[in-house]
Amino acid sequence: MLLHSVNVWNLAFYALMVFMATLGLWDVFFGFEENKCSMSYMFEYPEYQKIELPKKLAKRYPAYELYLYGEGSYAEEHKVLPLTGIPVLFLPGNAGSYKQVRSIGSIALRKAEDIDFKYHFDFFSVNFNEELVALYGGSLQKQTKFVHECIKTILKLYKGQEFAPKSVAIIGHSMGGLVARALLTLKNFKQDLINLLVTQATPHVAPVMPLDRFITDFYMTVNNYWILNARQINLTTLSVAGGFRDYQVRSGLTFLPKLSHHTSALSVVSSAVPKTWVSTDHLSIVWCKQLQLTTIRAFFDLIDADTKQITQNPKKKLSVLNHHFIRHPAKHFEENPAIISDLTGTSMWVPVKVSKWTYVAYNESDKIYFTFPLANHRKIYTHVYCQSTMLDTNSWIFGCINSTSMCRQGVDLSWKAELLPTIKSLTLRLQDYPSLSHLVVYVPSIHGSKFVVDCEFFKKETRSIQLPVTHLFSFGLSSRKVILNTSGLFYNIELLNFGQIYQAFKINVVSKCSGAREEITSIYKLHIPWSYEDSLTIAQVPSSTDISVKLHIAQPDNDSHVALLKMYTSSDCQYEVTVKTSFSQILGQVVRFHGGALPAYVISSILLAYGGQLYSLFSTGHCLEYAAMLDKEAKPYKVDPFVIMVKFLLGYKWFKELWDMLLLPELDAIVLTSQSMCFPLVSLILFLFGTCTAYWGGLLSSTSVRLLSSLWLALKRPSELPKDIKIMSPDLPILTTVLILISWTTCGAFAILLTYLYYVFKIVHLQASLTTFKNSQTVNPKHSRRSEKKSNHHKDSAVHHLRLSASDAEDSLRMHSTLINLLTWIVLLSMPSLIYWLKNLRYYFKLNPDPCKPLAFILIPTMAVLGNTYTTSVKSSKLLKTTSQFPLPLAVGVIAFGSSHLYRVPCFVFIPLLLHALCNFM
Repeated sequence: MLLHSVNVWNLAFYALMVFMATLGLWDVFFGFEENKCSMSYMFEYPEYQKIELPKKLAKRYPAYELYLYGEGSYAEEHKVLPLTGIPVLFLPGNAGSYKQVRSIGSIALRKAEDIDFKYHFDFFSVNFNEELVALYGGSLQKQTKFVHECIKTILKLYKGQEFAPKSVAIIGHSMGGLVARALLTLKNFKQDLINLLVTQATPHVAPVMPLDRFITDFYMTVNNYWILNARQINLTTLSVAGGFRDYQVRSGLTFLPKLSHHTSALSVVSSAVPKTWVSTDHLSIVWCKQLQLTTIRAFFDLIDADTKQITQNPKKKLSVLNHHFIRHPAKHFEENPAIISDLTGTSMWVPVKVSKWTYVAYNESDKIYFTFPLANHRKIYTHVYCQSTMLDTNSWIFGCINSTSMCRQGVDLSWKAELLPTIKSLTLRLQDYPSLSHLVVYVPSIHGSKFVVDCEFFKKETRSIQLPVTHLFSFGLSSRKVILNTSGLFYNIELLNFGQIYQAFKINVVSKCSGAREEITSIYKLHIPWSYEDSLTIAQVPSSTDISVKLHIAQPDNDSHVALLKMYTSSDCQYEVTVKTSFSQILGQVVRFHGGALPAYVISSILLAYGGQLYSLFSTGHCLEYAAMLDKEAKPYKVDPFVIMVKFLLGYKWFKELWDMLLLPELDAIVLTSQSMCFPLVSLILFLFGTCTAYWGGLLSSTSVRLLSSLWLALKRPSELPKDIKIMSPDLPILTTVLILISWTTCGAFAILLTYLYYVFKIVHLQASLTTFKNSQTVNPKHSRRSEKKSNHHKDSAVHHLRLSASDAEDSLRMHSTLINLLTWIVLLSMPSLIYWLKNLRYYFKLNPDPCKPLAFILIPTMAVLGNTYTTSVKSSKLLKTTSQFPLPLAVGVIAFGSSHLYRVPCFVFIPLLLHALCNFM
């Protein structure tokens, strides 16, 4: 029936929208690199020793526990407390297990064994009963208070020790990281209890899906506290994101706010972390061996040799994190590295006067110092670039001051180098080092290994090439290209006009090589200067390599830097770089950044169709098909202009004051603008996707009702259309009272679900009755016509005892089809708290706090009445015209206030439902 009411062009449009949405979803869920994380393994059987908590604490938090991780002999030794190590507390995230600590705990144990337990870490983990805190925010405050008690309990385990810790380090995965930040908001919490906070895939900026007000209030409390008290917060914090593989928490949400007076916070994507260089999904970030090794190296470098605990020096902590997570110079961390190094010993000194030089070292018996005089090069070139394939941690490049051919001491420039997967490289601007007379490259004596060292002098303009990106609406039909003809080792491709999150490109690098060198490797590094979200691609040349280019963080308005494609190339190869817009990735960015707002747009479209049906019932006495109304009424120009106009007016002080005087919440479009998430035409795209979803959802629901009615008729004897319409049946008040009691004593979402099932049952019964009537009409049409005439006559003569005709039943079913679509989305939005309640039923019979309870008190009687409502009893109502006018402004309200706050959406939906129910009585 729904398909018949839509013309071919509209059907083709809905199919096109499905295709476009599928492209976007595919890019989000599958359009990323393969999982390159190595699995971390335990060398001995992991054990989790339960820490006994005080009885009052265990009684107050019966679902929560604290564990100490161990393996083998370490686990046996530490069954007898107290402890002697450095405490680290792991906090799992949404539905996370306390056992996720085993990967980092095991790696830390192996590292401690390597240094004969000179230092070691004790890893604790909290069992949050795998609560779904990303969906239900009511338990976040409870978790925060429990963690505070756990910290105090952990520190008591070290009492009496010579080097007893006074604070703990915290590693928080997902929502566990937010709980850790929330500790600072507690009244009695001392900030000194935490010496370091590392969060992994934690959405710091905003919740992924704001499904209840508790979670948004919690976020507002935490973020406002950190912003307002930034000067007082000296907690060193590192946030690591998973990159594009993590489709559960997009990396843009993990970046801590950049405050000028809060410099102890770092945010980085795992693909940019040295020695990691991989994107991780939401779960693999806790076991990815490359990332956990980097984390543990940093932890051991943070130890203060005097206290045998993590250092309290904030500058050292930040230096260590920068060294391991931002820019690694291919050297072991040193707090105060020696700038001047001695260049002595029996070594050969070889002068090099050419501007481009390569040395292949193999089985070298003597140490060699290659010296490059800079005086002549300064006149011609601006920069020098050197690279080495020997990835040891020794110093390898120096600068001599006022020397002729050799020097006894040199400035160690190795600290300015950068480690990459296959090379370590250094680029120097010559004018920055006017006192240096020579550059010295050191080649150690080696046996059995081979490596290559390259150096070249160049002018910056010959290696910096501008490549404007293609326009957003070129749809990949046009491209721009540059060819690198010179035989250089390093190029910067400046990607001009690229800085917005809605831009996405496919860059193709084709390399053609003339030389016969074996295993030639090139590295292509996408460098985003305004955020640490770089990504690397390693290519064996000659080859054709595709690179996906898109952003996690938009370029700030006050930032003038340009995104770069840094190419570490081979001098024997020619490179051709082509960029073109990727339409599928643009759709992926829409889904990635705004997919969570889709329910609001779906409900807005359904509300518009619902308003059209109510008005057609008022004006013509008949209710039109849902699909026809959706096609006629669900137009973006009915919604978007109002939102845009209000956003514009809020820029004026007088309108903003009036807005605040009316106590209206902040417009969601302004929230998105503050987060640099506004796409051009994004609201239009989402509205079209929402209308498409509303259409196919309506088709699914109507088909389901028909199938259920067929099943009903197969199991029960045929039912007849009701002879008398009774809006208030005798059992309705009892049923409503019982459901409200269920809502009060258990869970509001559970009561809403039961009411929804009752409503669906009533509609299925009506559909079955209509089907029976039509079948009987087909068998005996004359008798059916007489019956219908009689029923119409009865309807006209007895207003208070309405008789339902077949046409009225069809009108009613059309109206109920729309209501089922609306109510289905309300039930879906309330499901998270229901799932949370069911999961914790053995601990708590009543959900507290309950985000759905106020809604349930209104929705239960409304749905109960609507389940007994027919168009016959509504179309003569004096309230119907007013009711039909409400859905339009409410549809605007859903988009204006509910797209970033989904928990507000039901508040807009129940208003027309309540008025519809009241039409039966007025």
